[in-house]
Amino acid sequence: MRLTTAFELASSCTIHLPIITPAAGGSITGILKSYSSKCAKGLTSSPPTCFSYRHKSNHLNSRVYAANVSSGSGSDDPNNSNKQLAVLLEVEGVLMDVYRDCNREAFNLAFKKMGLDCAHWTEPIYLDLIRKCFGGEEEMLTLYFNKIGWPTSLPTNEKGSFMKRVLRDKQTALEDLVISKSLPLRPGVEEFIDDAHKEGVPVIVLAAYSRSGENVARPIIEKLGEDRISKIQIVGKLEVEQSFYGQLVLGKGVASSLDEQLLNEARKEASTEKQKIAKEVASLLKLSVDIDTTSSERQVMQKIVAALRAGAEYAQVPVPNCVLVAGSLPGVAAAEQIGMPCVVLRSRLTSRAEFPSAKAVLDSFGAPDLTISRLRLMRST
Repeated sequence: MRLTTAFELASSCTIHLPIITPAAGGSITGILKSYSSKCAKGLTSSPPTCFSYRHKSNHLNSRVYAANVSSGSGSDDPNNSNKQLAVLLEVEGVLMDVYRDCNREAFNLAFKKMGLDCAHWTEPIYLDLIRKCFGGEEEMLTLYFNKIGWPTSLPTNEKGSFMKRVLRDKQTALEDLVISKSLPLRPGVEEFIDDAHKEGVPVIVLAAYSRSGENVARPIIEKLGEDRISKIQIVGKLEVEQSFYGQLVLGKGVASSLDEQLLNEARKEASTEKQKIAKEVASLLKLSVDIDTTSSERQVMQKIVAALRAGAEYAQVPVPNCVLVAGSLPGVAAAEQIGMPCVVLRSRLTSRAEFPSAKAVLDSFGAPDLTISRLRLMRST
C-alpha cells in the first residue's frame, strides 16, 4: 500500500472561509486582522468543506455557492439530493482515441523533420514510454535517447533546448493531423451526450488537462457540432482559473468583485498553515519534505485535480456525485485523490492497463457499456 506523502496531505488542506459582513465604516485593516485569525482557525487537513465568504456581489455569492456544492457542503439545499449526477468527460481517449495513432505519428514526424533518422517510435515503444514516464513527454524523450543515444553533434548542455524543439515540432504536427485528418469521434459519444441532456444531467468536457494541449482538444470538441456543444460545458485552462477554486487555491485570475487584499491575506494564511502541516506530518513519518520541490508527476496531478474540482463547481454538483469518464491513468488517480467516482473507457493506450480504483472499465459508449442509466446505478451503489 502506497504511503500518503506529506505534500499530498498538505495539498488537501482547504480554506474554510468565515462569514464576514463588514460593518459600515469598518476599516479594511481591521477586517483583515479579524479575518486572518479566523482563517487560520478554519484551515483543516480534512477533505474540503465549505467556502463561506459572504460578499455584497450576488454574482460572487453564486460562485461561492457553486464551490460549496462542488465540495459536497451544500447539503442544506433542497436540490442537493442523492439523485444528482454530473458527468465529466476527458477529451483524448474518450471523445476521440487520439492515442491510437496521432500522438505517436506526430512524434515520428517531428523526428523526421529534425533529421533524426535513428529515432522512430513503434506502438510498443510508445506505449512503454507512456507507462514508464506517466505521460510526461520530456521524460519520455529523455528515457528514449538515454537508451538509443543522443545525437552525436548535440552538446550535453543543449539537451534541454533540443527536447523543447522536438516537442514544439511534435505539437505542430499533432495539431495539423487533428485538423486535417477526417478523424472520427468515438462511436456513441454523441448519443450519450444527447441522452444526458434529455435527463437533465450536466456534461462537462475537460479540455484543461488534455495531454496534447487545448489547441488539439478544442478541434476535437468542435466535431460535436454547434447544437451538441450548446448542451455541454467546456472547462479549459481559463475556466479553471476563473473558477472559485482556481482563484482562491491556485491564485489565478482574481475576480474584480472580490477584494484583492482580502483574498491575498487568505492565501497567505493558507500557505503558512499548509507548510506547517506538511512539515509536522513529515516529522511524524520520519520523512524529509521540501514544499517548493515538485516532480513532473505531482504537477500533472495538481493540474488534473484543479480541473476536476472546477468541473464539479461549474456543474454545481458535489464532487462525490460527479462521475469522471477517463481515458488515462492520471485522470483516474486524480479522481481517486479527491473522492470522485471514475469509470475508464478503454483506448488503444489503455487496452491492457489495470485500474483497480475505477468503478468500472468499459469498452464503448452505449448499452451494454457506458450509459447514463448505468452511471446513475453505479453512483448510487
